[in-house]
Amino acid sequence: MKQMSKVFTFVPSYNHAPFIERCLKSIIKQTFQPTKLLVIDDGSSDDSPKIIERILKDCPFDSELIVRENRGLCATLNEGFDLSFGDYFAYIGSDDIWLPEFIEKRVNFLNKRDNALLAYGNAFLIDENNSITHCSKDWTLYPDGDVREMLLDGIAPISSTVFYRRSALKKERWNKNSRLEDYELYLKLSTHGDFAFDPEVLSCWRQHSYNVSKDKMLMLNEVIEAQNRNAECLNLDKDKLEKTQTRVKFRFARDFLQSGFKKIALKLAFKNTSGANSVKEILQFGLRMMLPFGVVKFRQKFQKAKMLRRFGNLQE
Repeated sequence: MKQMSKVFTFVPSYNHAPFIERCLKSIIKQTFQPTKLLVIDDGSSDDSPKIIERILKDCPFDSELIVRENRGLCATLNEGFDLSFGDYFAYIGSDDIWLPEFIEKRVNFLNKRDNALLAYGNAFLIDENNSITHCSKDWTLYPDGDVREMLLDGIAPISSTVFYRRSALKKERWNKNSRLEDYELYLKLSTHGDFAFDPEVLSCWRQHSYNVSKDKMLMLNEVIEAQNRNAECLNLDKDKLEKTQTRVKFRFARDFLQSGFKKIALKLAFKNTSGANSVKEILQFGLRMMLPFGVVKFRQKFQKAKMLRRFGNLQE
């Protein structure tokens, strides 16, 4: 197995006992081994620390587990970075998975993009049973290079796909007061340089009842607050900021509608119709409002079955 001496990998662990073993094994089985794997358990109340300790005993490269009281994800991410070294830094949530060539291909990709602060890409979405339910390339066209417009629309890279140049994180860190931890960091980093987009699918993002990302109102509020805090460095005056956030709120109205929250969706859309990109977009929203949620659920179920036929369950 090939060795590389410049990648530091990190797992912030918290109450993901059903998933942490699969996560760690996905790092251990990389075609390019990292220099070190650090795991910090952030005060889990389940069996996560015992599982991590057992898995790391068989890790073929340097690994370490730190178990301590709960401090929150952003504080844990900053701590993990403070203990890191080397040229590259990559972290993965304790419920997510890297495919075997993630590190190798991300390193090769960034080595060709000297001006890029990080590399990111598409991901499979998987459920609690490791079934692939969606793929981000089916609904999002991520940009390469300048990503500020995407971020200001409230869209961010999927964290399990991101691979950082360590020097970039010396300039900006995670805000411990933010509950949407990566979004604000991406906003800040986007003012310093490019994000290199690789369309290949090299990681998996797990969707389940633990996910903060399922709380859409929390996400919307956190996006708005992060934009408010960073308006100056993003060169957003009051008028530009208001227009940006109107656009974000209309986009979130569509997300609420997709999840069946019609009253919230209608209220958001009605107050923020000027945030739509076109009259056609408003008409499409109206047509979807008239669809019974049962129809939406059927379409989602059909899509899931289609993905299962296409990819099956994720293999170890």
